[in-house]
Amino acid sequence: MPRPLWAGAISFGLVTIPGEDRVRAEDHDVHFHRVHLADMGRVRTRKVCELDDQVVSQDEIGKGYEVSTGETVTVTDEELEQMPLPTAKAIEIVAFVDAGIIDPVRISDSYYLAADGQVAAKPYTLLRKALERSSKVAVAKFAWHGRERLGLLRIREGAIMLHSMKWPDEVRNPQELAPRAVEVGDEEIEQALQLPYAGNSAGRSPVATPSRKRPPERWSMLDAALAVSSGWRSGSTTLEVPRLMRSVVAAR
Repeated sequence: MPRPLWAGAISFGLVTIPGEDRVRAEDHDVHFHRVHLADMGRVRTRKVCELDDQVVSQDEIGKGYEVSTGETVTVTDEELEQMPLPTAKAIEIVAFVDAGIIDPVRISDSYYLAADGQVAAKPYTLLRKALERSSKVAVAKFAWHGRERLGLLRIREGAIMLHSMKWPDEVRNPQELAPRAVEVGDEEIEQALQLPYAGNSAGRSPVATPSRKRPPERWSMLDAALAVSSGWRSGSTTLEVPRLMRSVVAAR
């Protein structure tokens, strides 16, 4: 079992649940080292002071905040720990809302929340069943690395998940990136909708892609769309498409 990334409590009303935050998934990515092609020696990153051009060790490095141009003050870890954050050791639930009102663009990293000990089992189950019965999600505040953040709690296969969320002012305005207005006809839209199925209707066989595991029986909307567009079929597996788009960011 992976080590907890955070330990504290989940609180809503008069209920407090001791809990731990655990990583949501395993990393199966291929990692490369930077090497010197001439002799295959490892290339290292050195931390150099820009004023005296000297390499500095980790114990000589601290945090600094730029108050104004050219003026920087240091901030220690002890000072950050003493900051009056009410959510420093707690995930504080502030509201229960319909999942449909949460814009997926605001959802970031995801983590499993585990009950810390047998004492926490009952309140953990209480919160889980309350969310399941109401079909709602919980909006919460919590502190992470000395900063208060916004979070979303939901249920996935009997476990409570915490999704960190961006604050409203952290989301870029999409109008800045939208192209100029272009006229598109209904017939063109219908043709575009048929493109994912063009390969199968033309009689081409689906191309098999290697995978580590058999496709899961529980699919997200994104998984189902990718499966249909690539022509994947299985007689024994039912594509169960959840109603909530938030399932797209579920842990893998």
